Amino acid sequence: MFFVELILLLYFIYVVAYTAFFAIAGLFYRPLAYAQPQRNLRFCVLIPSYKEDAVILDVARQALNQTYPAEYYEVVVIADSLQPATLELLRKLPIRVVEVHFESSTKVKSLNMALSQLDTARYDYAVILDADNVMEKNFLQLQNGLLATHSLKAVQGQRKPKNQNNNLAFLDGVSEAINNHVYRQGHTAAGLSSSISGSGVVFDFALLKDKLGKMTSIGGFDRELELQLLLEDIKVYYYKDAVVYDEKISQAGAFQNQRKRWISSQYFYLKKYFRPGVAALFKGNFTFFNSAVLRNIQLPRLINLGLLTVLTPVAVLLRHYLALGATLWVILFVVNTTAILLSIPGEFYSKKMLKALLDLPGIFVRMFMLLFKLKNANKKFIHTPHGATSE
Repeated sequence: MFFVELILLLYFIYVVAYTAFFAIAGLFYRPLAYAQPQRNLRFCVLIPSYKEDAVILDVARQALNQTYPAEYYEVVVIADSLQPATLELLRKLPIRVVEVHFESSTKVKSLNMALSQLDTARYDYAVILDADNVMEKNFLQLQNGLLATHSLKAVQGQRKPKNQNNNLAFLDGVSEAINNHVYRQGHTAAGLSSSISGSGVVFDFALLKDKLGKMTSIGGFDRELELQLLLEDIKVYYYKDAVVYDEKISQAGAFQNQRKRWISSQYFYLKKYFRPGVAALFKGNFTFFNSAVLRNIQLPRLINLGLLTVLTPVAVLLRHYLALGATLWVILFVVNTTAILLSIPGEFYSKKMLKALLDLPGIFVRMFMLLFKLKNANKKFIHTPHGATSE
């Protein structure tokens, strides 16, 4: 019994300390300053679209609506399994459409096929969007100012929710905001590499083409790409001011599929990069160790929060039977809750949040059960459909 109690406490001490440290670090984040750029960089905006007929036309149109000069960026829709009518309408827009066909589709395959058809000399940077993403109108202009001033190879923009049409979508947006604060803002402020969201991210074009060309990831390509960059000591910078709006999941089935894919890929890459990560620590490369091991070895945040919420009152009730008592459990719960509250932007604090919190126990149970359904989840492409967000 003592051994189980000790293991649980050590795990949650680590999780809470990690979350609290980067939540506080995130408060000290300041974006890099830059002067008025002397030149305009050339951007390629890549939008992989797998069966996204419901949203891709609107997304492509909005991608053209930037304050950045049109002659310095090109929108490329990578069309995988789109309807002929959708393709016809896309081709009427001033964009490039790259049709791809695969027996088994993945985002990496689509991106690599498009990149193989694009001239490296024509672009300075590539922007990766999801098929539901909408860049704020000044996104490219802000990125140009930053990139033209600082020698950065990879920059993650801030993803914000495009919709809050029900409790699930609202909580999904809150979760993304916490990730932004802890794993991106906090990491950047602490001098580490920001985690990559998978969209709303900008890469040196030649670098992206080289790295993706060597990857065959099925799920979680963003995790592996980040680690591949760090192997060459290329950190990802988080640029909070450059905003991309992302459609949040509003249907339970799609939410579970998405989280199943994320959890599976997290532990797949933990296993793949665990030894290199530990080796990196002994070589003084804490940044790679953090991204490969420290971040990935944790259970999903909601599961950690749910378990702490359950274990803390149980420890209080059974305090006389526990070798280490209940005080530490209470402290961990309070510190963890405080760190999470610090990480949530003020815009989310509303009556809507109080209402959405009532759904958390049910979501926690569904998330927890996913831990037992991960077998082979990272061996096949799990698509998350978009466009059904209105009620």
